[in-house]
Amino acid sequence: MMQQDEAWFDDAAGPLYRPYTVTGGRTKTDAQIGLDLLTLVVALTSAGDAAGLPNEYARIVRLCQQPLSVAEVAAYLELPLPVVKVLLADLIEQHHVIFRSSAPVTAAPDERILQAVLDGIRRL
Repeated sequence: MMQQDEAWFDDAAGPLYRPYTVTGGRTKTDAQIGLDLLTLVVALTSAGDAAGLPNEYARIVRLCQQPLSVAEVAAYLELPLPVVKVLLADLIEQHHVIFRSSAPVTAAPDERILQAVLDGIRRL
């Protein structure tokens, strides 16, 4: 049983808020961008110019000065993936960030390349 003078949170943890307050409660975007875990994003806006953006957007722009995957951005921000996807989609629509989708998982490698690799392994 918790005593009345015992705090249920740590003061060093910082402000307590739900991640979806960052997106205004949005969990999906209007745009059908199709961001997945492996989609690479990179900032078009410099880290200095990002200072005028809201806090979470500015953090993403500063992080993405070099290409990062959506999963990496979510990990660095310590926010749920759906929240990060909404923030990234907003930044893409505002032309602060660009993206490049990963290769489709269903795309099979060229059969000739696979045969050449197999032949090379057999020669070893």
